[in-house]
Amino acid sequence: MAKLLAALLAGIFYFCLQTVPAEAQQSMITPEAWQAYKTRFLDPGGRIIDDGNGNISHSEGQGYGLLLSVLAGSQADFALIWAFTRTELLLRNDGLAAWKWSPGTKPHVTDINNASDGDILIAYALGLAGQQWNHGDYTAAGAAIARAILAKTVVQNNGRTLLLPGAAGFSASDREDGPVINLSYWIFEAFPVLDQLAPSPAWGRLRDDGIALINELRFGAKQLPADWVSLKPFPKPASGFPAEYGYNALRIPLYLVRGGVTDRQLLSMFRQATSGANGAITTVDLHSGTTRTNLSDPGYRIVNHILACVVDKTALPADVKQFTPTLYYPSTLQLLGLSFVAAKHPECL
Repeated sequence: MAKLLAALLAGIFYFCLQTVPAEAQQSMITPEAWQAYKTRFLDPGGRIIDDGNGNISHSEGQGYGLLLSVLAGSQADFALIWAFTRTELLLRNDGLAAWKWSPGTKPHVTDINNASDGDILIAYALGLAGQQWNHGDYTAAGAAIARAILAKTVVQNNGRTLLLPGAAGFSASDREDGPVINLSYWIFEAFPVLDQLAPSPAWGRLRDDGIALINELRFGAKQLPADWVSLKPFPKPASGFPAEYGYNALRIPLYLVRGGVTDRQLLSMFRQATSGANGAITTVDLHSGTTRTNLSDPGYRIVNHILACVVDKTALPADVKQFTPTLYYPSTLQLLGLSFVAAKHPECL
């Protein structure tokens, strides 16, 4: 029964996208919000600019841009972002995207390694776009990337199906403490779509094991997951990375709810453990349990407000509902959050 329920929940968000008329789908992100986002972060050549990180572009940002343009119903912007992604990042010989593009270097790609969350976002958005706009080329491209993700980054370890953060550098053969994983790379809503693009039981196992790992791999007094976790010889924050619930991990609960997870205890834990001063959301030092940063940007704060909406039907505050771009990352999270609430919990708007 539990496995059946998990399988049903896995497709909730995706099912909603596919059963809502196209006009309603387009309203998940308002034209005004999308115009503000793309004016700030989308350059004329099709790259999403991470203005909090030296104005680089990366596969994660391109994937987010593709997904948001689908949710905004903008075919022209999707085509523009995809053109840059295809020509500038899909340079590897295994079908995955190079993770980083820097405007200040020649060549612009100096690190050819991939980032698995970026690959997932790109393939997922291509799958949605192919179906929404009846565009076979997008579907085929998404399927090719999905197959490459399975081949290069999905592995088995001690009975669990894991997603390596990249094809190189994180496996048991690459690191003495490997495999090393990043639970914020599990984009749960994407797995049913990727399973349509490249059918495999691995997608369902990846979802189930990702949720189980989020429940199990929690550290310190606040029992939060680390951004980077080593699984050998026992689970712990990975060496070489800050032992923190940081900018990576803070999106885990957003990905959970967007993926149809409604576990009240788990979602309430995240909300309570990361609620900071004056309504901020916090990053946390896992060794001491102390707050590292109070993040007051609406794009960060929306995560806990969405948890309150899902768990208690609490309405989002006015400043969180109003989208005004700040920096690339929190602005992206805010649009992902607002699109989710519009689709699934309009009572909270």
